[in-house]
Amino acid sequence: MSTHAVDVSALQVRFGEVEAVRHLDLTVPAGGATALVGRNGAGKSTTMRVLAGVIPASDGEVHVAGVDVRRRPLEAKRVTGYCPDVGGLVPRATPWEHLQLAARLRRLPAGWEERGRDLLERFDLGAAAHRVTTGFSHGMGRRMSVVLAAFHEPSVLLLDEPFDGVDPLGVDATLEVIADARARGAAVLVSTHLLDLAVQACTEAHVLRGGAVVGVGPADRLRGEAGAAVYRSLLA
Repeated sequence: MSTHAVDVSALQVRFGEVEAVRHLDLTVPAGGATALVGRNGAGKSTTMRVLAGVIPASDGEVHVAGVDVRRRPLEAKRVTGYCPDVGGLVPRATPWEHLQLAARLRRLPAGWEERGRDLLERFDLGAAAHRVTTGFSHGMGRRMSVVLAAFHEPSVLLLDEPFDGVDPLGVDATLEVIADARARGAAVLVSTHLLDLAVQACTEAHVLRGGAVVGVGPADRLRGEAGAAVYRSLLA
């Protein structure tokens, strides 16, 4: 049994003739934070969706918190928190109704309301707690998706483009959520095209191109102009 909270080996995902992910290997230890970076179409979101149990793998081994995602997808969903790259919110429901539904579906113990209110305030959504999310801006929707992913304190936190269109307050709140998750021993995987934020949020980085990993190493390696040059060389 692997000691990693996220353990992916030889992952392949095909959509007809298109191979979206090719023989991808990835591990994240408990308490670790890893970034998936790469251009659009590199396979980042597809990998996250497989880990979240949203789409099936075509081949390979995928485990989260010791759970085989391919064989026990429902159990895998219980131990993960997933912020999708787009969507994820219930139309015409308020943030508070989203939290109520999540608490019921995940059978959270009494007292969840305090954590829910704290997260909404942290992400500057307290004043909008009883507004339907249909009218939310893109950034507000992103922040709410992070709130829902982190709400039940999962063993594995999957954040797909959590910083996209988010203001500095939302960025800081997301970085705090990542730090809190790591402090309690959760593994965090972040998909982002923003190198500077990948470096801030994570200690390790996997660079993807064409569905395959083309570079692995400390996230600091991608810092600043020198890091951007390394990144561009890997995608050339």
